[in-house]
Amino acid sequence: MASLKSEIAQATPFSSVEEEALLNLMRTSDCLQRAFQQRIRGFGLTSTQYNVLRILRGAQPDGLACAAIGARMIAIEPDITRLLARLKRLKLIRQHRDRHDRRVVWTQISDAGLDLLHAMDPVIQRIPGKLLGHVNGAVLAELIRLLELARRSCSGTRETQ
Repeated sequence: MASLKSEIAQATPFSSVEEEALLNLMRTSDCLQRAFQQRIRGFGLTSTQYNVLRILRGAQPDGLACAAIGARMIAIEPDITRLLARLKRLKLIRQHRDRHDRRVVWTQISDAGLDLLHAMDPVIQRIPGKLLGHVNGAVLAELIRLLELARRSCSGTRETQ
């Protein structure tokens, strides 16, 4: 396997081991995201749209307000309102205003959204094995621990964006 330095054709050394680790994380994240997106492309959803539907399926039957959806997303979406509008146009979600506070809009997954997720489930369930099945369980457990440790320096950034 090629090193990051050779993958990106970088002749000079990285400025620090932290820089090399960060760039490796970013490169790996991009690689895995693209592979995931390629596998779900046939369903007509982006990975971000899929993430919203997955969140809303888990929040049945009540649904969630926009801020709660945003807080649960894997990747921060700066314009959650526009994302939800697209899903509503596709009839994958439904929305209604709160009876007590008209500023709050509740979002629920629709039957069409549930049907789409049900069709996607077998494909989605195979993706982690296809992308990470070559890595043994102990190494994956250590990777999870290291990634959680790395995210500690980011605490509080989700709320400020």
